[in-house]
Parts: sequence; structure tokens; C-alpha cells
Amino acid sequence: MDAAKADFGGLLRHWRRHRALTQEALALEAGVSTRHLSWLETGRAQPSRAMLLRLAERLDVPLRERNGWLRAAGFAPLFAEHAWSAPALDSVRAALQQLLDAHEPWPALAVDRHWNLVAANGAVVRLLARLLPGRPLPQPLNVLRLSLSPDGLAPHVEGLAAWRAHVLLRLQRQIDATGDGVLVQLRSELQALPAPTDDAPPLGVDEVVIPLVLRTPDGPLRFVSTVTVFGAPHDVTTAELAVETLLPGDAATAALLRRWQAEDATSAPALNP
Repeated sequence: MDAAKADFGGLLRHWRRHRALTQEALALEAGVSTRHLSWLETGRAQPSRAMLLRLAERLDVPLRERNGWLRAAGFAPLFAEHAWSAPALDSVRAALQQLLDAHEPWPALAVDRHWNLVAANGAVVRLLARLLPGRPLPQPLNVLRLSLSPDGLAPHVEGLAAWRAHVLLRLQRQIDATGDGVLVQLRSELQALPAPTDDAPPLGVDEVVIPLVLRTPDGPLRFVSTVTVFGAPHDVTTAELAVETLLPGDAATAALLRRWQAEDATSAPALNP
């Protein structure tokens, strides 16, 4: 829902339904009467800032959308919004790069809310240089698009059907959590890519680890992925960052990554946007 065009009542109703809550259930969680909540949704009553933020917290509304709620209700935005390149985020960028570099020689990268790359360490550079040698990468570089595209990493992924199913399930969960229209468009684009011919086993809802296996000229790399987000940030851009680390799944992968690091210690080009 476009927060820039909607009234507060419409935004509240949209997110309550998106979270599959009745007015009675949300009213109970927020400690207000059902009548007052109904009046807020219909515009018969206007929220205080404290009430608005309490409802947003109960509905787990992302910070960017909470600013939209505040604007719609006539309040100033509470959470700062900066471009990633803004001087105000200099310290965040430096800390993020330090975190990524600390994972060497394991690949580690950071993406924004739409899965566009914002930072990476040298291991990511080395990996892409060997799998996509001499190939210019689009900017911004969308990590999900790159992983499933036949012009990207898809030809190098073993068990592509299972990996594709995992990526689409992960993206769907993010859509369910945020209601982001750009992610909906990205999902449609990924679903339209050529489907792999290998059969994908169904993924269980409790699936914890999906290994990523990449074929390289020097042998297969087996990874286990971990994802980290920033805790309790007050900047919208920082809140939307995710750091993904590809940890080696076996000793051979760890040895190959260390070898690449030693070979390219002085020659790895920069990848960060």
C-alpha cells in the first residue's frame, strides 16, 4: 500500500489485515478498546503519536512504513532516512566493511531491502572473478537475480531447482513480512526466468539449512549461509540491511578459499558499489 497517498486509517487497516488480525485481537494486544480501534481505521478518531507507535510495534511495521504512518497522521517522521552514500552513515559503512572483511577468506556481503549489493569483501570478488571472468556486472547488482539468472550464477549451481525453490520461499517470507511491492515485482521476474530441469524436493516450513554448492574451475564449493541484521537501529537504511556470510561446508571448500586468498592477495579488484 502506498503510504505517501493513504490516510492513517487505511494504512492501519491494511497492516492489520496483512498480519491476519481481527480488530478485537489487535485491540487486545495494544490495550485499547475495539471501538476506538474501529474509529481510528474509519477516520472518526485521530491517534496520538504514542498510540500510533504502539500499534505499529504490535503489527511489526517496518521503520520506513512507520514514518509513512506518522506523516499520514500529521506527525513528523521519527526515524532518520539517509541514502547509503550519505556522510551521516560514514561510521555505519566503515563498521559494516570491517565486519565483512573479518569473515575473510569466507565470502560475506551486505544487501539492502531489495537485495541490491551495498558492500562485499574480497572473497566475494574472487568468487565472482572465477565464475564470471571478464563479465561486466550490472549496477546495482541484485544478488537474487544474479544467483538465478542463466547469465549469472545459475549454470554453476548444483541442484539449481532446490536452490531456486529456497530463494523464492525466502523472498515470499520477506514479502509477507513487509508487503513491499518492489519485492513482489522481483519475485515475478525471478519466477519468469528459465526453470531448471532437475527436480526440486519440496521444502519443509521448518527447513533450517539449504546448502549452496557452486561448480568452479578449481572444484566444487559447498557453502552454508548465515544471515545477520542490525539490532535495534534507528535509521531506516541501516534497519533494512542484511549481511550474508557463506561459510565453508567442508574442509575442501575451506582449503580452496584460503588458496584463492593467498593467490590473489595483491590483485583482487574492488566490487563494492
